[in-house]
Amino acid sequence: MKNYKSDMIRNIGLIGHSGSGKTSLAEAMLYNSGSTDRLGKIDEGNTICDYDPEEIKRRISISNAIAPCEWKDNKINIIDTPGYFDFVGEVKSALRVVENAVIAVCAVSGVEVGTEQVFKYAEDANLPRIFFINKMDRENANFNKVLNQIREFFGPKAVPLQLPIGSEANFNGIVDIVSEKAYSFADKNLKECAIPEDLRDTMAKYRSALLEAVAETDDDILMKYLEGEELTDTEIEKGLRKGIISGDIFPILCGSSLTNKGISLLLDVICNYAASPQDRPDEIGVKPGTDEETIRKCSADEPFSALVFKTMADPYVGKLTLFKVFSGSVKSDTSVYNVTQNQTEKFGQIYALKGKKQENITEVLAGDIAAVAKLQYTTTNDTLADKENPILLKPIDFSKPVLTLAAQPKSSGDEDKISSGLARLMEEDKTFEVSKDPETSQLLVSGMGEIHLEVLAAKLANKFGSEIVLELPKIPYRETIRETVKVEGKHKKQSGGRGQYGHVWLELQPTDLNEEFQFEDKIFGGAVPKQYVPAVEKGIREALKEGVLAGYPMIGIKAVLYDGSFHPVDSSEMAFKIAGSMAFKKGALQAKPVLLEPIMDLTVVVPENYMGDIIGDLNKRRGRVLGMDQKDGMQHIKAQVPMSEILRYATDLRSLTQGRGSFVSIFSHYEEVPAMIAEKIIAETKNNKE
Repeated sequence: MKNYKSDMIRNIGLIGHSGSGKTSLAEAMLYNSGSTDRLGKIDEGNTICDYDPEEIKRRISISNAIAPCEWKDNKINIIDTPGYFDFVGEVKSALRVVENAVIAVCAVSGVEVGTEQVFKYAEDANLPRIFFINKMDRENANFNKVLNQIREFFGPKAVPLQLPIGSEANFNGIVDIVSEKAYSFADKNLKECAIPEDLRDTMAKYRSALLEAVAETDDDILMKYLEGEELTDTEIEKGLRKGIISGDIFPILCGSSLTNKGISLLLDVICNYAASPQDRPDEIGVKPGTDEETIRKCSADEPFSALVFKTMADPYVGKLTLFKVFSGSVKSDTSVYNVTQNQTEKFGQIYALKGKKQENITEVLAGDIAAVAKLQYTTTNDTLADKENPILLKPIDFSKPVLTLAAQPKSSGDEDKISSGLARLMEEDKTFEVSKDPETSQLLVSGMGEIHLEVLAAKLANKFGSEIVLELPKIPYRETIRETVKVEGKHKKQSGGRGQYGHVWLELQPTDLNEEFQFEDKIFGGAVPKQYVPAVEKGIREALKEGVLAGYPMIGIKAVLYDGSFHPVDSSEMAFKIAGSMAFKKGALQAKPVLLEPIMDLTVVVPENYMGDIIGDLNKRRGRVLGMDQKDGMQHIKAQVPMSEILRYATDLRSLTQGRGSFVSIFSHYEEVPAMIAEKIIAETKNNKE
């Protein structure tokens, strides 16, 4: 494939609800353009973009896949994105480096929650949006219903450029509203035909709406339109392109990717009306180490700058780094500067990717997308640039993980391999985090949902040969006391020769649960010599680590050492340490010990019509609703809920709100566990220890 200048490049993100046919659409675009010689099928596991074993097995897209094609002297870089909520990080990374979003909508299912979400992401990225009503040949396909839904959800800017001729099994052509021509399908080719009489009025109605939208993009065209003059084809095409690029017009097209109908017309629209990298605003970054803005124009004459938007870890090939050149150009076998890491990287061979296939290329120009292997320091979100003209580009705003599970090795001795494999997967996926809980010693993996974590566990097994079992993490319970007690601890041992003697009296008091353990020395008259007091405190602190009810650490306690005795020969630091520990454990049992659980501050963001369900669900989870705010058309519900009740909340909230809800949670404080629940937890903990 030859090098294309930026004005002849179209970077397209295929986005939409899961199952709307994005991968099949990419496949049909590649086939029509001659980039492939067969139309791959998801059911047969032979598509260009879904090549990962997990994608083939599950029949869903998991990662972004890039596939370039050539159409009418333009290069179209297609990025096929996943539709599942769990892989939203992939969608966000794709939308950061494309200039256009093609939103696939199923002609049967219509606008779904995923459609709304990806539209919002494209809107946040200020991208031109093109709707493609897919699966027009399916049973129960209904173009008019879906068209009305799109206009209802996304407003009057959504304007059809096409009307289908027939539907379901009789979908056999398209009316082009712009050119006022009709085409019937004949294999990969289109054949011009007469516009059906029953579509002429509908076409006239939508053409009028289209001309009005076009006229509003330009003052001269608007004056001409208002004066009742006919607009020329050139004026219509110019105004339509301007309106689409500015986001004032969302064109609606239709077809069937599976049977390859209407795809060549979509490719025409992309080349004729979609934004090239040059049509988008200049890229604004900052000078490293400052807040000073720096601007890069999309031109090969500007200093080189690029953003790494994806990293692919492969145990055999090594690390593959995908990047978009925003300005300048870069060649194979040259050195580039990683501004983010302050390191110089040596580029080897640069590749153009088509799914998993790599094609060697010598140079990448501004506006284009490519890949390079085996970079040492570079990871996703890093900026690469000319060292003499550094710039930090705006990074991708990845979502924070919402679900955490514990990862247990399936086989003992695999810990190092698992740790190394998970670290590589973290490089690949910025919505995935790994941590070690210092208290429970569990390895915790966090992601966007259960499918996300299951897929990563499968990747760990397939790519790195290490298997893990995912389970709910242990809750970091605590214990405390509710009463003040005075208690004696005496350690006396005689075993021939020098013995051991330590004797203390402690007063244990409950304090604020947020305060550190407090120790006070109130010894008078040397009942316990000064040199032994630190040993008493050390013994108590060690005893605090394992509570008397279920072995959880104890908090919210003050211990006062107020009396004791010693032996001039047999007393030692060890003896007083043991005496302190004994006294504390005995006293804790007498001071009405209770079990505590972590309480989380939870903020749930949902559309108003789900509020009743959410509040009812929070009450079932022993939550306390603290208040509600309305912001940006959404309800923000603030509540406090026990951690144990929201371990799978990401999955449950998605189910309750059809994916429209989101939440954040942070630790707030500890509270006493209700007696009946505490009894079960204590019994379970004791059984597990046995």
